[in-house]
Amino acid sequence: QVQLVESGGGLVQAGGSLRLSCAVSGSRFIIHTMGWYRQAPGKQREMVAKITSSGTTTYADSVKGRFTISRDNAKNTVYLQMNSLKPEDTAVYYCNVLFYTLKDYWGQGTQVTVSS
Repeated sequence: QVQLVESGGGLVQAGGSLRLSCAVSGSRFIIHTMGWYRQAPGKQREMVAKITSSGTTTYADSVKGRFTISRDNAKNTVYLQMNSLKPEDTAVYYCNVLFYTLKDYWGQGTQVTVSS
């Protein structure tokens, strides 16, 4: 059974930093894409950043230059370094992984709150 365990969320002041982690276990298949999404109250879930197995990254325009996604393939873990956080970054952040089998899975979500 595939499990995604997220950590690193919390409360931070505007301008501060947080680092999210998502560790994937329970599958023998190779992960193609690992990503982070977020959902603020009353809004749709949106893509924040994603990274393929070859290291190609994609970022939402709103986080470019502030967030950095990375992955450790040996540990099946994806990270999101978030710097210069803004109140509008407040949301529940979800980890998503897409395997080469074309099955994808979601984490349980971690709350990020940025105070002004």
